[in-house]
Amino acid sequence: MTAPVIIGSERSEVGLPHGMAVLRDGGSALDAVEAALRVCEDNLADHYVGTSGLPNARGVVELDASVMVGSSRAFGAVAALQGYPNPISVARAVMERLPQHCVLVGEGAATFADECGFETAELLTEESRRLFREALQLEEANVEGERTLGLQGDRAYRLAALELVRRFAPHDGPWGTINVLALDASGELVVGVSTSGYPWKYPGRVGDSALPGAGNWCDLRYGGAACTGRGELSLRAGTARTVVEALGRGDDVERACRDALADAATLPDDFRAELRVLALTPDGRHGGAAGSPGSTYAVMTADSAEPEIHPRSVR
Repeated sequence: MTAPVIIGSERSEVGLPHGMAVLRDGGSALDAVEAALRVCEDNLADHYVGTSGLPNARGVVELDASVMVGSSRAFGAVAALQGYPNPISVARAVMERLPQHCVLVGEGAATFADECGFETAELLTEESRRLFREALQLEEANVEGERTLGLQGDRAYRLAALELVRRFAPHDGPWGTINVLALDASGELVVGVSTSGYPWKYPGRVGDSALPGAGNWCDLRYGGAACTGRGELSLRAGTARTVVEALGRGDDVERACRDALADAATLPDDFRAELRVLALTPDGRHGGAAGSPGSTYAVMTADSAEPEIHPRSVR
């Protein structure tokens, strides 16, 4: 029997206890990941996932999420989903109820969610609308919503976003992805990702969170990994799969994470901003890496009273 563990990126702390409760009761890693991420998606104080997520350039909240099971590499995802507050559950339904496909986007994802009986909700809250408008005036913030100083790429992205907002005027009416990775008592490993994506993004933009190999990858032979931050970089570098393949070659977790970020850092990108990665192995080892000091991740085991905060290594 494997000792269960669940880990998550920054701001996952609100959901991890719910996921660990599932694992303590003998539940599956898949159930634990979904339970943890649903709580994060429903957290109105978090403007980077689920309800109250920050909107695109038209002022519409679009959500992405994915889930991947290590033993089978089964994968389900939705992207640019509007009006459904728990995209992680819709992503799981894609994997389980529509196995001939892996990813649904936009109107098709919403149609499928409706067929499955998921409830709709207004995702743009008054608070997220206010933050959307005010944040456009900030000059030094990190556009992923992490508590780090903005870089030149953040400022370039903001200028491009302002141009989009001028073209798609919003109607009346810290952002960043959350990762959760869980290992259950049976030895199953699952990775889940949920996000509202870059605020002010071009309508229909899909980041790494909904795509296997980029923001999410899980292979029970070696481990699972997930990314937060500049999704276009992890899409181009295949960052999550790069980490897992390094684990398969025998690298330790932190080295695998650091080397994957170093590879992504070689790519030219006028909108460069920080990319982070997190990983968990089938024997319960875990770690993460980031491009700047101060980045953390959270961990819970069956003996944990609350999430324990661990530092990420710095690339």
